[in-house]
Amino acid sequence: MNFRLNINGAVRSVDAHPDMPLLWVLRDLLGYTGTKFGCGAGLCGACTVHIDGKAARSCITPVRSAARAKITTIEGLSAHNDHPVQQAWIAEQVPQCGYCQSGMIMAAAALLKENKRPSSADIAAAMTNVCRCGTYPRVELAIKRAAAAA
Repeated sequence: MNFRLNINGAVRSVDAHPDMPLLWVLRDLLGYTGTKFGCGAGLCGACTVHIDGKAARSCITPVRSAARAKITTIEGLSAHNDHPVQQAWIAEQVPQCGYCQSGMIMAAAALLKENKRPSSADIAAAMTNVCRCGTYPRVELAIKRAAAAA
């Protein structure tokens, strides 16, 4: 089936099964490899993208449900890696191995869009992404830095 997807502000056409996870459409069919595969069950958050401005796990989102939405991947978050969250991530040296970081950044950006000044408890509740390296303290610092910069 042919789908027209609005990804990072550009309309892309893709032939895919309606139940194909958006993650595989993005990565395998369209080449947006910044969105990562982690668990495949919507638990770890490595695949987080924005769908109509909200954080969504693309590994469990069928392409049919995203066809009329505005999709933003890590590649589309900012033109020059200058989004406040990306800049805070660099300043706080958040990544260790880095695999989960694109999903973390997308989740943090969605959080800050809804909550301009999140508390530590707000951050802990919203950031359900898993980081095997345990960079959570730096993630919290970076989110607070990005909030202060906005």
